[in-house]
Amino acid sequence: MGSISNPTAGIRISIDRGGTFTDCVASVPGQDDILIKLLSVDPNNYPDAPVEAIRRVLEKATGRSYPKGQKISLRGVESIKMGTTVATNALLERKGEPTVLAVTKGLKSRPKLFDMAINKPDVLYSKVIEISERVTLEAWTESKAPTSIDLSQDTQLVKGITGEVVRVLEPLDINATRQSLQEAYDEGFRSIAVCLMHSYTYRDHELAIGKLAEQIGFTHVSLSAELAPVIKIVPRGHSSTADAYLTPEIQRYIAGFESGFEDLRASGCRCEFMQSDGGLVEFTSLSGLRAILSGPAGGVVGYARTSSDPIANTPVIGFDMGGTSTDVSRFAGELEQIFDSTTAGVTIQSPQLDINTVAAGGGSILKWQSGMFKVGPESASAHPGPACYRKGGPLTVTDANLVLGRLRPEYFPKIFGKNEDLPLDAEASRKLFEELTIEINKEIEVKLTLEEIAAGFLDVANESMCRPIRTLTEAKGYDAGLHNLASFGGAGGQHACDISKALGISRVLIHKYSSVLSAYGMALADVVHEERSPSALIYTEKDRSLFAAELDKLQTKTVEALLEQRVPKGRITSERHLNMRFHGSDTPLMIQETAESDFITSFKNVHQTQFGFLPVGRDIIIDDYRVRSIGHSMLDLPTPWSIELASFKSWSHPTTKTKRTRLLRISLAPNPHPRPLNPFPRPTHPRPSPNNRLLANPSRAP
Repeated sequence: MGSISNPTAGIRISIDRGGTFTDCVASVPGQDDILIKLLSVDPNNYPDAPVEAIRRVLEKATGRSYPKGQKISLRGVESIKMGTTVATNALLERKGEPTVLAVTKGLKSRPKLFDMAINKPDVLYSKVIEISERVTLEAWTESKAPTSIDLSQDTQLVKGITGEVVRVLEPLDINATRQSLQEAYDEGFRSIAVCLMHSYTYRDHELAIGKLAEQIGFTHVSLSAELAPVIKIVPRGHSSTADAYLTPEIQRYIAGFESGFEDLRASGCRCEFMQSDGGLVEFTSLSGLRAILSGPAGGVVGYARTSSDPIANTPVIGFDMGGTSTDVSRFAGELEQIFDSTTAGVTIQSPQLDINTVAAGGGSILKWQSGMFKVGPESASAHPGPACYRKGGPLTVTDANLVLGRLRPEYFPKIFGKNEDLPLDAEASRKLFEELTIEINKEIEVKLTLEEIAAGFLDVANESMCRPIRTLTEAKGYDAGLHNLASFGGAGGQHACDISKALGISRVLIHKYSSVLSAYGMALADVVHEERSPSALIYTEKDRSLFAAELDKLQTKTVEALLEQRVPKGRITSERHLNMRFHGSDTPLMIQETAESDFITSFKNVHQTQFGFLPVGRDIIIDDYRVRSIGHSMLDLPTPWSIELASFKSWSHPTTKTKRTRLLRISLAPNPHPRPLNPFPRPTHPRPSPNNRLLANPSRAP
């Protein structure tokens, strides 16, 4: 990870707190990197896994004792970078903050008016307040030609942020709103989301409600016009509600994390958390809306920086198999982001990396149900964990790999048992499999062996993990077989070859820090700040200076925000975007500015690629402006990608004196079942040399 010259300062710590394990990678000046893997939940030994990981790092790095239970001094620590699943888990388990939703009065609807058996969708809010106010767009028409309006002739007319004219039909009833907010506060609510009609362009009413809520005592207020300044009210409502529901949970977790140190804010240590878009933010500014994919994002940054071949430009599929779930993504030269996504049944509008998640991991519970092998979605988590964790847990994918010999206890961390010093318990796994084998064979005619049953469960798990990869590739017109597979996560290496063979992929890349690559990715990530503002203008060449001025204004704000976070100005770059769509369409495309500032050509090219056609004679509308400024990491990879991928110290077999080079790049034998020809031309790229080729069979390893 690199080091600095001062041997007494500059420790850099990166942490990924997953659902089962917490991984930590630390760079210490003058020493080898320190790698630590802990159970994320182990109440008998420590209250918080990341704080415990930092304590152990400092003990190893300094040689001093840091007693458990005492606040930790961060003297000599340069930075802490962390990803967390707190927001994800709160959303999945519906354990967020009780939330009030304030909406414009009268906005009630039901999708099917005459359906007598209504299935209500799960919602995050617990109470709804209807606000007496109403704003409409003046002279709205489906015609391309806007109607000219004289604002001086009507006091109800106001020009909005986007340039649209709005009519304030009903001013905000301050007294009624204050009374409703006070009643909700008296019921115990402390978090509120506010989403009003057309607030993306006319924010006055939302701002007034937010001020009232703060005066009454609400500790968290989420305004839709500030979080997601977009035209559509439903995405704004979902986003503001998710933020109000999750941010208090994030703040409580950060407060607990901060309490483990003597004085984190005054220590001089940079403490940053990963956001869903792959960028870091100062720990005091992390919001629940931007932290839903905080953990998986670190892994995407990790493999993108270490496993992408800049010469061949072969796209890479990221395969991150952890203890609770598996995250898959795709990298083809830049991080792919999406702006409208559904997570745990909640649709939000917020930039995040395009990551597909499936509930299949090392801790996924194995069951024989209705004559079928069933894997997950339930997980044994870290406590009690799989049967082999010595806590009386159920059979899991990890146990299946263990009894088949794919997982070697002597190479697994000895962190189990009462004193955290015992290896995996293979006998416990085998005993439960023997019992399950007897149960299964009672129901079927052709008897199966224990090993066949374990392998059957793994086949089911592998297929469930292949599906999201096909969604990211084949469903979007890419041939999965033309990618490399970057395998990481604690369980990735146990399934990488099976996954790649099923998809027709010929090369698997495994980084030297593969089992902790998400944490390693935190160290390589950049600090990011983003601003958006709404628009409703037609794109014309004569107004290019107007669009550029708005982008300049947003860029100034984002750069200033990074400077406040102590990012050197020389390391800041900015990406400028317009969110564009054809008139009459409701599917905008985020278009990045090129060197020629030719947004029109870029938009048409992307539209043709994604939808296969270009409407004729339609205007192009700008829905919003977006600027993303990046404070590039001060930590650069010290070696080229191929050396970074393959360089690692040789290790000794625990029972022999022989040394073997750790295998980090695998090229599989040709697929015996070739895939049909892809309609897209196959890119030419160098094939791996014979020295790097290896059949996907451990017994054939040199």
